[in-house]
Amino acid sequence: MIPVDGMDGPADVCVIELGGTIGDIESMPFIEALGQFSYRVGPGNFCLVHVSLVPVLNVVGEQKTKPTQHSVRGLRGLGLTPNILACRSTKELEENVKEKLSQFCHVPAANIVTLYDVSNIWRIPLLLRDQKAHEAILKVLNLESFPREPKLDEWVARATMFDTLQDIVRIAMVGKYTGLSDSYLSVLKALLHASVYCHRKLVVDWVASTDLEDSTKIEAPDAYKAAWNLLKSADGILVPGGFGDRGVQGKILAAKYARENNVPYLGICLGMQMAVVEFARHVMNLPHANSTEFDPNAKTPCVIFMPEGSKTHMGGTMRLGSRRTFFKVADCKSAKLYGNADYVDERHRHRYEVNPDMVPEFENAGLKFVGKDESDRRMEIIEIPNHQYFIGAQFHPEFKSRPAKPSPLFVGLIAASSGQLDKVLQGCSNGHVIPGKHQFSNGPYTPAAHQNTNGHAKKLANGVANGTYYPNGNGVHA
Repeated sequence: MIPVDGMDGPADVCVIELGGTIGDIESMPFIEALGQFSYRVGPGNFCLVHVSLVPVLNVVGEQKTKPTQHSVRGLRGLGLTPNILACRSTKELEENVKEKLSQFCHVPAANIVTLYDVSNIWRIPLLLRDQKAHEAILKVLNLESFPREPKLDEWVARATMFDTLQDIVRIAMVGKYTGLSDSYLSVLKALLHASVYCHRKLVVDWVASTDLEDSTKIEAPDAYKAAWNLLKSADGILVPGGFGDRGVQGKILAAKYARENNVPYLGICLGMQMAVVEFARHVMNLPHANSTEFDPNAKTPCVIFMPEGSKTHMGGTMRLGSRRTFFKVADCKSAKLYGNADYVDERHRHRYEVNPDMVPEFENAGLKFVGKDESDRRMEIIEIPNHQYFIGAQFHPEFKSRPAKPSPLFVGLIAASSGQLDKVLQGCSNGHVIPGKHQFSNGPYTPAAHQNTNGHAKKLANGVANGTYYPNGNGVHA
């Protein structure tokens, strides 16, 4: 009932994703809720799309339908009947396999779509369009009286360009949870959006922050050497958020290397805080500078506990959701990337912030706090003016990055890492958040009309769509 696209009135269709595997105890309450919901709204108001795997035996190349049959049987036993089957497989489903699934799963063959391996993830919507999945959904929901062909011209251009990217940009991701790339999925996608915008093929070098620390040099010298080699060979460095004191010294060392060697740097949340601590220790000669998150009795508390709620009661102490950041320096890089805006609204997720009492000392030493909240007490964006690109953000810009609207700070990182920052900043001076037409080394890209969820065409403010070149849609992981 709450509009999310800027249009008046409730949405025509609500999409609900229920993850997990049929039969798992964790999802049982949600399946029961969905079953009751489908009964309450009745036929014509509920369309169930069941995603299932159709494995292929490599020895004989046969597509096996049994997993899907059993999955659908379990789903029906729980009171839900799928209207559409979305079958994940390495190759397109054969007709006899579709007929078999249709017969044993009681789903019309026209409502069985294949999601097979493609060159990049942006081709998946095109697969769905070609198999008329949208027509099947409209038919189930009795919305056939409003026929609309998907306007995917811009999406097709994005998917096509994705496959042609050749010039590589290497970004070192210095994090604490690098063993599982999904831990930084939003950051990866934001990098992907920005790299395609800049016509670059993204390669992400995963660097465990603990491997950069001096203790690793003694305990595991090979890992230490490999981590530093990756960091030094990167075109840009990104330090994402995190919690706890493990690996923070490695993040500080990464920020120090980027600052001293003029390597493009973007620090997010904890990545910004560690850049501040590094600056205090090595530029301002404050060896005891630290965050009270890691040392509650720090002699020089650069980062302190600043919850919006109570400081004494447990729970609800995070600063969450969208908050407004006001630019205090008009000609800073971040303001230019945001189209010379006076303020931006970005999403937050943190408890600790830069100590506002130390801000004058930092600024006198050369670290500028170019973005603050309305009270001027919460520091939101830092920059080092004489550095090629050294920016930290207390908020999480990756949360609002989209395929057709990459996050400006991520665009800045990729542009700086590929020698295009001046062009991007010049393009942003026209007042757009991201320029609509921009000349990169691979040639210009002109956006087509984009269709929003209500079917109204509108021009995008920015040019390139989203993607980084990972064969699996997430980029090349090194």
